[in-house]
Amino acid sequence: MNIEDFILKIENEFEDLTPGKLKPESKFRDIFDWNSVNALTMIAMVDSEYDVMLVAQDFQKSKTIQDLFNIITSKAKK
Repeated sequence: MNIEDFILKIENEFEDLTPGKLKPESKFRDIFDWNSVNALTMIAMVDSEYDVMLVAQDFQKSKTIQDLFNIITSKAKK
């Protein structure tokens, strides 16, 4: 699992994202309209791809794509 693959999966999941626009330091709330539907989409994608369950607090603690990725990798190691 690496950040580049994670970003590609996000870009594929959200049609409104222009490929190549997301970077690890991108603030995901600024990139697209962040709402509960998008949060559920992200939760489902992470569960399906990484077998990790994100919760609301994970999003609250995160500002960037890298922050989310770090949470996912830390949960995947458990």
